[in-house]
Amino acid sequence: SAKTRQAALQSLRLALSSKTLSEFLLERRLTLTDSLEKCLKKGKGEEQALAGTVLTLLCLQMGSGPEGEEVFRSLKPLLVSVLTDGTASPAARQ
Repeated sequence: SAKTRQAALQSLRLALSSKTLSEFLLERRLTLTDSLEKCLKKGKGEEQALAGTVLTLLCLQMGSGPEGEEVFRSLKPLLVSVLTDGTASPAARQ
C-alpha cells in the first residue's frame, strides 16, 4: 500500500542521512533503483517527494564514481518528467 511504501521511504531517508552505507548500497543499488523508479512513476505527492529525496541521498552515498553516475543517469529522465509535470504535487516537483 502507499502508506507502507511511504514508511519504508522515510526509514530509508533516515538511514541514508545518518550513516555511511556505501558498500551495502553497492550490492543493492539495482534493487533500490528499481524500487525508487516505481515510486516515482506510480506514486503520488508525498511518495514521489520521498522517493526523490531518497534517490538524492543514494546518489550522494554512491559518490561520483561510475556506480553513482549510473544510478543518476538511469533515473534522470524520470526525474525531469516529474519536474516538468504540471499536475504533479509541488512537493514532488521540488
